[in-house]
Amino acid sequence: MYGLATVIHSQRIAHTIVMSELIEFETERLRLRQWIESDRELFARLCGDPRVMEFYPNLLDRTASDAMVDRLQALISDRGWGLWAVESKADKQFIGYVGLHVPKYDLPCSPCVEIGWRLACEYWGKGYATEAARSVLEVGFDRLNLPEIVSFTTTINRRSRAVMERLGMNLDAETFEHPIVPAGHILREHVLYRLSREEWRSLPSRMP
Repeated sequence: MYGLATVIHSQRIAHTIVMSELIEFETERLRLRQWIESDRELFARLCGDPRVMEFYPNLLDRTASDAMVDRLQALISDRGWGLWAVESKADKQFIGYVGLHVPKYDLPCSPCVEIGWRLACEYWGKGYATEAARSVLEVGFDRLNLPEIVSFTTTINRRSRAVMERLGMNLDAETFEHPIVPAGHILREHVLYRLSREEWRSLPSRMP
């Protein structure tokens, strides 16, 4: 089982759950935690890597990646959860992020909470994204009591789609055009995956 920080109480505000204490937790090999200053340089390197950012419209420079860290830190501080920094327990190395986010743009599933991840490419192929995301689903459904969690990506991103499928998420029949990707861009067409709390509770992959 995963170790979770104690949560005192929660309240629902405009489709967002605000926790009274910051949630941090561990899996067998990973720690999901609030962002710290030393993460910034490694995150900037990750966001400037064309392999990591293959399915994003643009690379991020240091200024943009630092601004993103500022936003993610603030969201976790404000509500207790979000896109957590992920650290390898074996070497205490920052490897990227995995967590939950509330999209501000209009999607076919809006309002919604999405699960997402971005890991440095040297940590691909080790099952880290799936391991962390399963724990995040546990937080979302058991601790935050969310009725549904979604995930989405460009149609051609087979790596992320494979993680969504391993998590037991269900593919919507219709694709959609992502509103913040420019019209005509190869990455604009997206697929949407969903998982309800009831479906998650019946998944055999939840078992230890």
